[in-house]
Amino acid sequence: EEPLYLGFNLEVQIFWRLRGVGSNCQAVRYLNQDYEALRQRCFQSGCLFQDDTFPAEASSLGFNELGPGAYKIRGVDWIRPMLTCSPEFIVSGATRTDVCQGALGDCWLLAAIASLTLNREVLARVVPHGQSFRDGEYAGIFHFQVEPTEPELSNQSAVFSANHSVSADYLNRFQITSSADSEAVTHQKFFSGTCNSSSDWLQVEYRGDTLQLIWVRNPWGQVEWTGAWSDDSIEWRYVSDEDRERLSHCSEDGEFWMSFSDFLRHYSRLEICNLTPDALTDDSVSKWALSKFDSSWRRGSIAGGCRNYPNTFWTNPQLVIRLEEEDDDPDDGEAGCTFVVGLIQKNRRRMRKMGQDMHTVGFAIYEFSGQRNVHLNRNFFLRHSSAARSETFINLREVCSRLTLPPGEYLLVPSTFEPHKDGDFCVRVFTEKQADFQAANHRAADTDCLSLQDCEISAFELKKILNKVVTKRSDIQTSGFSISTCRHMVNLLDRDGSGKLGLVEFKVLWIKIENYLKIYRNKDVDNSGTMSSTEMRIAVEEAGFSLNNALHQVIVARYSESDLTIDFDNFVSSLVRLETMFSESPSPPA
Repeated sequence: EEPLYLGFNLEVQIFWRLRGVGSNCQAVRYLNQDYEALRQRCFQSGCLFQDDTFPAEASSLGFNELGPGAYKIRGVDWIRPMLTCSPEFIVSGATRTDVCQGALGDCWLLAAIASLTLNREVLARVVPHGQSFRDGEYAGIFHFQVEPTEPELSNQSAVFSANHSVSADYLNRFQITSSADSEAVTHQKFFSGTCNSSSDWLQVEYRGDTLQLIWVRNPWGQVEWTGAWSDDSIEWRYVSDEDRERLSHCSEDGEFWMSFSDFLRHYSRLEICNLTPDALTDDSVSKWALSKFDSSWRRGSIAGGCRNYPNTFWTNPQLVIRLEEEDDDPDDGEAGCTFVVGLIQKNRRRMRKMGQDMHTVGFAIYEFSGQRNVHLNRNFFLRHSSAARSETFINLREVCSRLTLPPGEYLLVPSTFEPHKDGDFCVRVFTEKQADFQAANHRAADTDCLSLQDCEISAFELKKILNKVVTKRSDIQTSGFSISTCRHMVNLLDRDGSGKLGLVEFKVLWIKIENYLKIYRNKDVDNSGTMSSTEMRIAVEEAGFSLNNALHQVIVARYSESDLTIDFDNFVSSLVRLETMFSESPSPPA
């Protein structure tokens, strides 16, 4: 037995990864927006940038309490801020004290941004150079590069949340009800319920004992801790002159020292933000290996829920990890291979507008040996217990666990808690030693068709790629993509007139096809693998095209078989033609 979903995009994922697409130096454009092209267009038109993907209307502000018609957005005016005389974006480099919180409760973001300034190379990855307010350079647009998944693994800085109590029961019940409640100032000038950052911790000799201190920053940039080891505390009298001169800090800038014991007493949550290997340029730093896999849970095919649902659990995506080398340090108390697994839910925030939130997710790991290209069935999981698993299933964006297992081959199964939940996810595995990592039911040879020398894809190569993938599927009917259809797809996204798709253009097309596939399967009500003329009409509207009866008749006449059914390749071809037609017209479809 195999699940219906055989993996539509694994080959392309590997292809992108091998070519560097999605890396910092070859970032994927958000909503396919090209910063340089948009900026030049503003210069040519003499107008400051206006974002078509974020229109100045109520629907852009949010949902529920911030949705259209909500009382909180009444009277909102959309205006461009007036610039002061000769403004500057960044002067003499960015520092952590440049970042100060205002009335908006975004301490969690500002604490992270302040930490970014401690590493100029990393800051430049997020905020590219060459941006300013100077004449000839400013066009009302700035750009930033953000990794959709937070970096991990290589000690840099910490971000943590303050909660003026450490009782386990209290923490379980603690909720932020308003900005006033969440960021109250205690009698020791300490903000409870806020998010701070730290960039240093050390030891000092204090009255004959060794004491641990930690450096903390309040993103407000003012109001500081007045307890032990604060700027003017008595404790500084009992350290050496050298330590006092080196560490004593007297300035109302929101930064202060506190003892590690006080830190544990006043803070409830610690998040260590680390860097991925590609961000580490110092060869003296020990770098962990990173493996990454993007996939999906799809209701009715590859969304089997957790181990509590043995009849469907096996249908979840399965990933194979081969751990070959034990850790270097025999004295760290962790015999075996140490690795970190992070399961991240993707694109869930945008689902909130539809009343959805984070799924409850986790993962299980099984000892495994055998053929990697076989998707293990129900019997395997009934007969084998897990070798490791996530600490809990929880409705957070990321579930992360640090594990140690003996060398060997293991099967990782990420899942939602309940079956039949649609969602996209990313699994990242960090290993102290190099490890092999791939999907259980795919062979590396499947990427042969993507071995392109010039990193560009012609219509002929696109036809080969698409047909290689879709012919593996059993849930859709297709006679294969024609060269004519592939030419139309290339023409739709070919921006430079080369007659080929670059890697980023190819990724945009692939995302379109994945969306078409989702619509096709959802609207195929009778599960025939084809579209009836009625299903086709609904599917076209779902894809964003409102057509009159005459156009619907044309589509059915041109793209249907003799029995008036439309298979997947003709479905894609019709939508590509529609998108091309509307993109060339003066106004988009209604």
